[in-house]
Amino acid sequence: MDAKDRQIIRELQKDGRITNQDLADRVNLSPSPCLRRLRLLEEAGVIKGYTALVDQKAYGLPITVFIRVRLERHGEAVVRTFEEHVARIEEVLDCYLLAGGDDYLLRVIVASLEAYEDFIRRKLHAIPGVASIDTSFAYGVVKQTRVFPVGA
Repeated sequence: MDAKDRQIIRELQKDGRITNQDLADRVNLSPSPCLRRLRLLEEAGVIKGYTALVDQKAYGLPITVFIRVRLERHGEAVVRTFEEHVARIEEVLDCYLLAGGDDYLLRVIVASLEAYEDFIRRKLHAIPGVASIDTSFAYGVVKQTRVFPVGA
């Protein structure tokens, strides 16, 4: 991947609905080579797909929660069980494997505090092998972007 491919990716991250002509203009290519590069990035799996960015409050899910999870043990079966369960829970938007004191960081969105309590009681507590759950509620967003930095 070269600097031109990175330019294409950044422009698509800013506006995934941009036309090929406008994309080509923004990255200083003619339309055919631009489209060829785009298709190669898609085929290589660098571009994994396209999606709509939706206002979660307008959608009805105004509460963002960050949850740090520690497992009782780190055996293969416990880890696999946890990860398989989390992958099926729709409220979990992101799950990161961590180094340090906690094992996972989850980003969860819910409609209300009652919905969060239900999520914890019925979904997260139901996963075998969870030793501890530590919750932080986000009460604002300072920065949120999907555009990667230029330097790579």
